Amino acid sequence: MLIQLLALLFIVIFPFFIFKIITKSSKSRKSTPPSIFPKSYPIIGSSLAIKSHREDRVQWTTQILQRSPSGTFTFDLLFGRRHIFTANPANVQHMLKTHFPNYQKGPFSYSVLFDFLGNGIFNVDGESWKFQRQVASHEFNTKSLRKFIQTVVDTELNDRLIPMFFDATVDKTVLDLQEILQRFAFDNVCKIAFGFDPACLSPLLPSAEFAEAFEDATNISSRRFRALSCLSWKIKRFFDVGSEKRLRTAVDRVRDFAMKLVREKKQELADKSSLESVDLLSRFLSSGHTDENFATDIVISFILAGRDTTSAALTWFFWLLSQNPEVEKEILKEIKGKSDMPVFEEVKDMVYTHACLCETMRLYPPVPVDGKRAVDDDVFPDGTVVKKESTVTYHPYAMGRMEIIWGSDWAEFKPERWLQRDEEGKWSFVGRDPYTYPVFQAGPRICLGKEMAFLQMKRVVAGVLRRFKVVPAVEDGFQPSFIAFLTSKMKGGFPVRAEVRVNLD
Repeated sequence: MLIQLLALLFIVIFPFFIFKIITKSSKSRKSTPPSIFPKSYPIIGSSLAIKSHREDRVQWTTQILQRSPSGTFTFDLLFGRRHIFTANPANVQHMLKTHFPNYQKGPFSYSVLFDFLGNGIFNVDGESWKFQRQVASHEFNTKSLRKFIQTVVDTELNDRLIPMFFDATVDKTVLDLQEILQRFAFDNVCKIAFGFDPACLSPLLPSAEFAEAFEDATNISSRRFRALSCLSWKIKRFFDVGSEKRLRTAVDRVRDFAMKLVREKKQELADKSSLESVDLLSRFLSSGHTDENFATDIVISFILAGRDTTSAALTWFFWLLSQNPEVEKEILKEIKGKSDMPVFEEVKDMVYTHACLCETMRLYPPVPVDGKRAVDDDVFPDGTVVKKESTVTYHPYAMGRMEIIWGSDWAEFKPERWLQRDEEGKWSFVGRDPYTYPVFQAGPRICLGKEMAFLQMKRVVAGVLRRFKVVPAVEDGFQPSFIAFLTSKMKGGFPVRAEVRVNLD
């Protein structure tokens, strides 16, 4: 065991020794303008550059892909490994649809997320994924679940979110809109997934052990992906120190709490022979999927999917709206034509708002990158050679910034790029194919909750903007920073003030 441990330490430490030599050597050279493309060295490849861009890797790789003729770039890693990034729609379709079986989550991603997600749907491949997908797909296509989600969202919106905004207008309170929307989404997704209300958006914004543990587990698991070598975090896990100790504690709290809810639901089912609740957990258990670990894994995965994605999109939506008042006026016109509590069909017809949300997620996708592992050798449509076991990442954040896809005005927030007017002058929505705009994945793994996510976001937009003007409480010239964990966030939060809206004109 000692010999094995020393060998692991050597493997981790040796590359850093090489880093020091290269860094010292580079400092002694005459300074030259840096290239956006990373240098590659023997043994360590481009790991030095990758390490230096640990905090802004999404933006840095975006700049590289923007300058790459095919929108694809291959990084050389430690000991000859390779990591391919692509923002080419043809390559994305090749990965996610045409050659779907060849691009899987793979053992690396599985090991990184296993402690947190276990064998949940977002962490497995093959038959296990296919089985969970079939179970989940059946449940998501039921009208009763859609009605349940609508009721949950409306209750949270009218009983908690809107009263919180009203209180803020009276007290002149500055709200962190990002935190508020995260709490709103977490309450919703827990009620939808478990039938459990954590009440995170209660008036005093109480700390919630489950929510805090979930946040810690998400962030620390995400940082594992940034490590130059998986051995660095595996050694910390072995000794139960540092971030890995915090992760173990957070995961234990999440899984213990989730398992407790699963057992309570099972007991309720045994006592009543049928469950009246229509939350996802109740549906899984009622349909015969009673294995506690299976139920816990799949529900935790759905909480992860629904917790930060809609809140991230809405945070950036309200920021972009504050910078584009003419867009806000168009949305208000659309809201004015709906009832005070718009029903599903009315929300579904909010095409301009829908376009604004799509445009927001083009620029600030909730999941900015998504990686796969190549099962066998392959060649992309653009000619990029993909070696077996290579990591291949498609890059929605970069794809939203590619001039070849969106034109020279790609940097503009322009909802009209998703719209066209009919003969009567009314807007109609013009979508993009999911390989050009893979914000909700594409192919067999396309997001099951896409339509429900839009429903939730549009109900929030209509409910808030009908009553309030959301004003950033920031200094002139402030520009928010985009940061990415497993999902994206606005660095430091989004401070706002709410003003009561007198009319919708």
